[in-house]
Amino acid sequence: MTKSAMITICGRPNAGKSTLTNALVGEKIAIVSDKPQTTRNRITGIVSRGDTQFVLMDTPGFHKPRTRLGDYMVNIVKESVADVDCVLLMVEPVAAIGAQEEALIERLKQVGAPAVLVINKIDTVDKARLLEVMAVYSAAFDFDAIIPISAKTGEGVDELLQELDKYAEEGPHLFPDDMITDQPERQICAELVREKLLRNLNKEIPHGTAIEVTKFSERDNGIIDLEVTIFCEKDSHKGIIIGKKGAMLKKIGEQARQDIEAFMGTKVNLQTWVKVKENWRDSMASLRNFGFTDQ
Repeated sequence: MTKSAMITICGRPNAGKSTLTNALVGEKIAIVSDKPQTTRNRITGIVSRGDTQFVLMDTPGFHKPRTRLGDYMVNIVKESVADVDCVLLMVEPVAAIGAQEEALIERLKQVGAPAVLVINKIDTVDKARLLEVMAVYSAAFDFDAIIPISAKTGEGVDELLQELDKYAEEGPHLFPDDMITDQPERQICAELVREKLLRNLNKEIPHGTAIEVTKFSERDNGIIDLEVTIFCEKDSHKGIIIGKKGAMLKKIGEQARQDIEAFMGTKVNLQTWVKVKENWRDSMASLRNFGFTDQ
């Protein structure tokens, strides 16, 4: 008898949603950084354990949008908590409910979704403080369960998966058991490049970048030729991304190539270019071109 469960992971930016998704899947399918709004699209992770398949939907951090791209990201979160078997609300170990969490709890009440509270980053606090966090959130919403974890160290992750098994319903698996994500390989490669921009650049610059894969082909010997264009919003940003004598772009490309090779399991010839597309985050045409909207 096979079972499956659709699970949405939501929370504020930098709560650790993508780190948890990667930990459960066992592979890096979602990029991570210490900057907010790292995840821009809903990312599906597939975990097959025995007869049960968990389909995890990693969503963008819930925030107050300032651009049309931000609007798109917030709408994804709102839509993703409806019509699923369970919602994981991921929070940090702080005994106070922020505006983002309040809004998400209200959304959970609207859709009537079963929900589990996941308190992440327990490796950063005294365990005694967790009781205060649990009490605050228990008073705000009737969660089916509260699971403290550290997505970074793996503590509590197996217990969380055991809890999610309760939501699996009898039926065929939604994906082949050897699949770990429904993302195309070229999309994951583009995201790995964007991750390196987030990790190496500061302030607003990395948030104003988008990646377009212009070539993705495999040679007879297995080497992959990958060409990507990095779009930014200002000429001054382009100069910073390229760096003095091209040093920054070379560093970003080298780091991305290493991760892409690890993911693809083969050598990769990565070529990168940088172009300017002003205010693309507020342009519906540009958002469509980069795959951020179906409207």
